Amino acid sequence: MNVCVTGSGYVGLITGAGLATLGHQVICVDISKEKVGQINAGEPPIFEHGLADLMKTVVPKSLTATTDLTDAVKRSRIIFITVGTPSSRHGEIKLDQIEKISHSIGEALHDKKDYCLIVVKSTVIPGTTEKVVETVERVSGKEFGKDFGVAMNPEFLREGSALTDFFSPDRIIIGSPDKKSRETLKELYSSFSCPVLESSFREAEMIKYASNAMLATKISFINEIGNICKNLGIDTNKVAEGIGLDKRIGPHFLRAGIGFGGSCFPKDVSALAHQAATAGITPRVLRAVLDVNREQPNRLLAILDSHTPKGKKIAILGLAFKKDTDDVRESPSLSIIKELQMENSSLILYDPMGMKEVMKLFPHLTFASSAQEAVNKADIVLILTEWDEFKTVNFGDKLVIDGKNLLYERPPTNYEGVCW
Repeated sequence: MNVCVTGSGYVGLITGAGLATLGHQVICVDISKEKVGQINAGEPPIFEHGLADLMKTVVPKSLTATTDLTDAVKRSRIIFITVGTPSSRHGEIKLDQIEKISHSIGEALHDKKDYCLIVVKSTVIPGTTEKVVETVERVSGKEFGKDFGVAMNPEFLREGSALTDFFSPDRIIIGSPDKKSRETLKELYSSFSCPVLESSFREAEMIKYASNAMLATKISFINEIGNICKNLGIDTNKVAEGIGLDKRIGPHFLRAGIGFGGSCFPKDVSALAHQAATAGITPRVLRAVLDVNREQPNRLLAILDSHTPKGKKIAILGLAFKKDTDDVRESPSLSIIKELQMENSSLILYDPMGMKEVMKLFPHLTFASSAQEAVNKADIVLILTEWDEFKTVNFGDKLVIDGKNLLYERPPTNYEGVCW
């Protein structure tokens, strides 16, 4: 099929490159000429494991990019919406980009004669896809279900393993009241063998939020259990292993540490809590999940304060919110760095992929060229991202405070975990 992907960020590019690999003709649309140029040169504008090699095989044969939305829409049978949905500091989701792209797609459809399907893949609060239908109908003058279809198709990609998740999904959710829309999208995904769940717009939108909220809840839960275990002298990791063996619970997302970050969990849990409050529902569990996560980095700082006088040089190993990504959005590392700066601590920062963005945020700080260099120049080491390469560093007898449960099995001489 001919496919248009509007928005060439993380979700859009993974979706576009993945579909192109499966033999579809894909056009990525973005307002950034720089991104378009990079994609057309076969160079991903984001880092994701395996993406660069994959793009070399599909560009320009089955994947190209453009800034011309109208032309891309007219040439495509399926149009994905993958633009960003940031949130305000109060947690409310901002739909400006969704509204703008819906209007632009409506304009492009005005003169399009053949049927096409619009697929919302951006993470949006329940009720948003219905507004996309209304906007496209109003602007294009065409009728939903007759001239064009709309479906909500949430993504479940994990940064660092997004391509694996794309090609081997646990499930595919297709939300639409329109049968032709659902059947068209099922045709696109016909090569996948996973379960396909059909639903309404709002059910599909809520499935995405509920999924992320559940995973975030497991993380905050094990962190709170870890805080209790540490005070009682109990091995948190052994407890996590024991409860993870229960098939009803499972072992995933039960690794204690300094909490979750990234572009999804903090934003999505906050957005769901905000919408619940707007609807008159008190989201007690969701607020507790956020509260525990917000406080968890402070646990590490409290351990640091208990061990050392002011003025020591501190190595920060890890800036990205998780390994195998360069994404530093909502990374616990950033909040820890800000707190330490307020204490005028001397910091030496290193991350194999995330330093470029952090240099923009903290250009006055010191950055090392390797983890070993950062450790050699410091008195104390904080591990804030679970990069495998940190396991091979020689820490000597320097204090190592592990915020990511990385060195638990083979700890250095002078070691303490944040909640184990």
